[in-house]
Amino acid sequence: MGISKDLNYAYYPGCAAKQIQKEADWSAREISKQLGVTLHDMPAATCCGAGNLQEHDLAAALAVNARIFSQAEEMGMDIVTICNTCLQTFTFANERLKKEPELREKINTVLKKAGVRPYDGTIDVKHLVWVLVDDVGVEKVKKQIKNPLGGLKVAPFYGCHALRPSEVFHGRGGQAPKYLDTLIAALGGESVDYKGKDKCCGFHYMLVNEKEFLSMSGHHSLEAKTRGAEVMVSPCTLCDMSLGAYQSRSEKHLGVKINLPEMNISQLVGVAFGLDKKTLGLNRLHQDVQPALRARNIKVA
Repeated sequence: MGISKDLNYAYYPGCAAKQIQKEADWSAREISKQLGVTLHDMPAATCCGAGNLQEHDLAAALAVNARIFSQAEEMGMDIVTICNTCLQTFTFANERLKKEPELREKINTVLKKAGVRPYDGTIDVKHLVWVLVDDVGVEKVKKQIKNPLGGLKVAPFYGCHALRPSEVFHGRGGQAPKYLDTLIAALGGESVDYKGKDKCCGFHYMLVNEKEFLSMSGHHSLEAKTRGAEVMVSPCTLCDMSLGAYQSRSEKHLGVKINLPEMNISQLVGVAFGLDKKTLGLNRLHQDVQPALRARNIKVA
């Protein structure tokens, strides 16, 4: 008997979560367990290409992504990811493969030659935060809360690759994002509104113009901090790197101290669920979040 599709997903964490941002992967897995969501690994999946392969060789990129989709299709599940860039890359490829049957047939010919089953165009690609809000439901999320955030002021940083172009995300992106704000409110936090919340973190600009990248990412964090944010969260491992790992370098570049703890949204959900700091990888954060949590009487073992 096959696995029920309900709350079972083919899990694609993305390359960054496997190496640099492991804490995002750890926390995503743990909060999913708490909510009865089963994330099934895809050990044969490769890198999505992250937009770079698409620019170099679009046909090869489509074939690579179709191969990954075929694996999920064979598992009978939609794909869930925690990386905005993987989400956007997959969504672009999936839209074309679904809407252009002649193109899909050409790509399937390539897959067949490689000994891979064809992709029939039946899966969807989702972000984990979409799953928490749309598939699991906010009320079920609330039932798992053991450490309400007590009005903690949280700056949501959506990351542009989960928002634009809005038409390919079928209403789940766009210029008025809601998913992070919805989760923050459900956890007992207060969303901080600021102009940079739906802008680019600058990650893909990092190697082209590092100074501009540091200015871009640093100003987002600084603006959120001046608006009263105690913590910043992102649903994207690459945004985590830009806003967290590079924050000290942004401070040096801008000549100002920011000191705004940045964490993945899965980690914040895990804190509210009462999971311990080792499980959530809070020790791997580049800014210590513990003072902000203690100030709100949020205890983390």
